[in-house]
Amino acid sequence: MKIKAPVLKQNDLVGIVAPAGPLGDPEILSRGIQTLNKLGYRTLPGRHVLRKQGYLAGSDTHRIEDLTEMFARPEVRAVFCLRGGYGSLRLLSHLDYDLIRSNPKILVGFSDITALHLAIGRRCGLVTFHGPMIATDFGGGPTAFTRDRLLRVIGKATGGDEITNPPDGPEVVTITPGTAQGELIGGNLTMITALLGTSFEIETKGRILILEEVGESAYRLDRMLSQLRLAGKLAGAAGVIFGECKDCGDNLPGPSFTVLQVLRDRLGDLGIPCFYGLAIGHGRHKATLPLGVQATMDAERRFLRLEEAAVT
Repeated sequence: MKIKAPVLKQNDLVGIVAPAGPLGDPEILSRGIQTLNKLGYRTLPGRHVLRKQGYLAGSDTHRIEDLTEMFARPEVRAVFCLRGGYGSLRLLSHLDYDLIRSNPKILVGFSDITALHLAIGRRCGLVTFHGPMIATDFGGGPTAFTRDRLLRVIGKATGGDEITNPPDGPEVVTITPGTAQGELIGGNLTMITALLGTSFEIETKGRILILEEVGESAYRLDRMLSQLRLAGKLAGAAGVIFGECKDCGDNLPGPSFTVLQVLRDRLGDLGIPCFYGLAIGHGRHKATLPLGVQATMDAERRFLRLEEAAVT
């Protein structure tokens, strides 16, 4: 049975953690805190949130301590991630899953945070949220679409919301028409493939698989999607939505394919509904997706509908 965190209300306390890479400019954290305060939330940065250790936001021990503290403190009602980068995967074998299961909270992040979403979803059954972060969004001011989609999902215990791109969002393209229903699962393509063969690997059978990526060449997208095919993770899904692939494609010399050509080739023959370009991931606009809830996708009309509330 899925576990859902309580709805986030005005004046609730939001914890801020850095499970992955370090922040370059501390002022971004200050601006992010100001944005959350203006939205009506109190904030509590983790004790180690501004640490730096190479390409990590401090040691594994420090990052685990902050995550653990936020889930352990009863007054913290949501946990927002500072940024992605790399590092979340290193923490998975050290998380206190019993603590997380016993203290369900809203966890928000994307990109490298996909590792936490998959592990916590698998070990705890907790609905988590693929959505905006401090450095990428709140620190610079989220778009109205990003802000409203987040607040609607974590601030109201209702379902039935249809997610489509804003007028100035990316173009959405049907790859294979059709509709599908199932539980939402997924996130960053690199992180999903990195966890294959581990006890945290993604389970896609009968589910709607969400994918997104940034800065990858066409052949690397091809390779990761081919790996998912070989692992049986694509054909068994109810449907696939590949979100905005920001800054993807080749600038290398020699022949290549476009991103859309790769997606049509690697996804188009699966016989399941599929579309490309939903505003999730690394683009300017981000729809917050609750991972673990039931949803319906329509690849021809190119929308996703949340069929149940993500919070209680």
